Amino acid sequence: MSLSEWREQGWLREHKPSRQEIAALLVVAERDLRDACTPGLSADARLTIAYNAALQCATAALAASGYRPVREAHHVRVIESLEFTIGWEAEDIRTLERFRRQRHRAWYERAYTTSEAEANEMLALAEKLRDDVLAWLRAHHPSFVPEERR
Repeated sequence: MSLSEWREQGWLREHKPSRQEIAALLVVAERDLRDACTPGLSADARLTIAYNAALQCATAALAASGYRPVREAHHVRVIESLEFTIGWEAEDIRTLERFRRQRHRAWYERAYTTSEAEANEMLALAEKLRDDVLAWLRAHHPSFVPEERR
């Protein structure tokens, strides 16, 4: 499939992004990457914050591509769209999807289900995604790259 086929399926809607929108999503991601390193946070909280950073980066890539997800399965669509936006590896997408489910359990169902190793892995994955999205933006949508990241 492609993003345009996803739109035809009703999973996405067309969107006209702005430089300010992309910059704001990336600022939230940077904040969350810093916050995920705050001493004393539980592993559940660190994973959740790092996951949000990754979600903001993936949302920025999808927006730069001219789309927004519909409400239903929002996180799933944003994560899966990484295949079509930045060409992310299937293994990285599966790992991020696994952390999406882990975050959901930790946030809504059971506390203290995340290990420090998992929180660290999610943080490293979010940092990798940020770097990959910025590289992709530079190559494919340079007008959306924030000044401080050029």
